[in-house]
Amino acid sequence: MVVTSLDKILKEQLNLTAGRVSVTVEIHGERYEHNSKEVFLSASLIKLPILIAAYRESEKGKLFLHRPISVPHEEKTGGSGVIQVLSEGITYTIKDLLTLMIIISDNTATNVCIDLIGLESINRTIREMGLEQTVLGRKMMDWDAVKEGKNNYISASDMLLCLKAINQEGYLTENSRSDILKIMQSQQFSDKLPALIDRENVTVANKTGELPGVEHDCAIISFKEKTAYAAVLTDGLKNQEEGRIVIRNIGKAVCDYLVAEG
Repeated sequence: MVVTSLDKILKEQLNLTAGRVSVTVEIHGERYEHNSKEVFLSASLIKLPILIAAYRESEKGKLFLHRPISVPHEEKTGGSGVIQVLSEGITYTIKDLLTLMIIISDNTATNVCIDLIGLESINRTIREMGLEQTVLGRKMMDWDAVKEGKNNYISASDMLLCLKAINQEGYLTENSRSDILKIMQSQQFSDKLPALIDRENVTVANKTGELPGVEHDCAIISFKEKTAYAAVLTDGLKNQEEGRIVIRNIGKAVCDYLVAEG
């Protein structure tokens, strides 16, 4: 259990919304959890295990991150991202697509990467990592699959395992971890966990997700030699800002604790 003062602040945030909230925070090996293994629709947080799977396949020599890729018009999809509105014939590397998938949550880039890696390979990586509630059941914006009962799911506990796999030695090579951290630190969506954090002095590497009534974020938050891992999932929200406020406050509480301890 994390230090009492932080624990109290985190618990207070749970009363700020009538929606469901799941939280997992780990600092210096101490953990605060609330509904951490409950299953949520993943929104775009599923893109984090996809990123990890891509780098695992690269390490095995099965995926070449600098391979050039053109995205045909028929493979472009709606929702978040920019590829769908860019000119035809642009060439990307796979690493470019992975970067767009994370920093602006590009759905077209995500779907191309799922095809390149393979849905089963991604789910195999998910199982190898010990993620218990996470599954990639469909591509982005595939509403026909949703009607068939296929969907993407995560838990806060699983997202914490992803963050630790990225930041700690063991699962990925040092080069892969460095690449992934640089991508996540370039995240363009910073209105949740990082929103109230002094980014001049504190480093944040995060991935967000949202759907109607759903707001998620997970992040590696670092100050000097100290690191915190945080995953906050919300759903059943009356409005989106309700969830974002809870997530922002938790991000600030975690950062304040790190800085005070630093």
